[in-house]
Amino acid sequence: MPLFDLPLDQLRGYLPDRDEPADFDEFWTRTLDEARAADLRAEYVPYDLPFASVDVFDVSFTGWGGHRINGWFLVPRGLESPVPCVMHYIGYSGGRGFPKDHLFWPAAGYAVFVMETRGHGGANPGSPGATGDPHGSAGPQAPGMMTRGILDPDDYYYRRVFTDAVRAVDAALAHPAVDANQVVVSGGSQGGGIAQATAALHPSVKAALIDVPFLTHFRRAVEITGRDPYQELVRFLATRRDSAEQVFRTLSYFDGLNFAARGRVPALYSVALMDDICPPSTVFAAYNHWQGPKEISVWPWNNHEGGGGFQSEEQLRYLHKLLAED
Repeated sequence: MPLFDLPLDQLRGYLPDRDEPADFDEFWTRTLDEARAADLRAEYVPYDLPFASVDVFDVSFTGWGGHRINGWFLVPRGLESPVPCVMHYIGYSGGRGFPKDHLFWPAAGYAVFVMETRGHGGANPGSPGATGDPHGSAGPQAPGMMTRGILDPDDYYYRRVFTDAVRAVDAALAHPAVDANQVVVSGGSQGGGIAQATAALHPSVKAALIDVPFLTHFRRAVEITGRDPYQELVRFLATRRDSAEQVFRTLSYFDGLNFAARGRVPALYSVALMDDICPPSTVFAAYNHWQGPKEISVWPWNNHEGGGGFQSEEQLRYLHKLLAED
């Protein structure tokens, strides 16, 4: 994929206007208050694997609507004191996978809490899931998750997902092995978009690792990329020609730009300049709106895979330095 978006010097200054509903904060306060009225019931069930230095737990907790959300919790064995915890949110279509997939952070001395994204994990044989989405939408949708409940912010799929992500942080904070002052959110693509939102919504988040984030700057994304998942929105709008205003109003409650404008914690972003799934301008738009201390890793020759293992190493060095300063 060749370079197709703005030149890098323009990307670094790209700060588009945000389409923010007047009741954005009220909407999210109400949503999270409703979710927290239910008992969290965080359960950590030991998972039998012969790992020599890592303990694994099969996690479940109460997310949006009282629904049970699954995940993994991995922590270095033999701890003498609580350790930092990295919350990991998963990319589009993926499930929580297998414990072996999440050994990076425990190998570095951190706990990792992997939250499954409801309704995903049924189409990716390498990353199976265990969490459904019991809440059905009454309206039409295009295949996929992007348009599920799209005609009403209260019914929109990502209202449930972002709420689950905040409650996952609550669940991590409840574990005695976790240092409650050093909880970090992370993810790539959809996971990056979820991490971006959670960092703005949960006051106990210490920092954010946001890779090639999806769910950001929706209007520009659907105008310049021909790739899924954003094309799910295009296909829906091509059918429901009279619904564009309503669709974009709903999306404004979930746009990463509006969460980034509320981001106050340190953040390490990454962007790939040949990314035609989450275009560079959509990533820089969020990064430039982020209000806290921030850095961005730019990968000029990569598509949506971004920095891959190179970025993981950068994250580890970044986090080690940041948390050591406490």
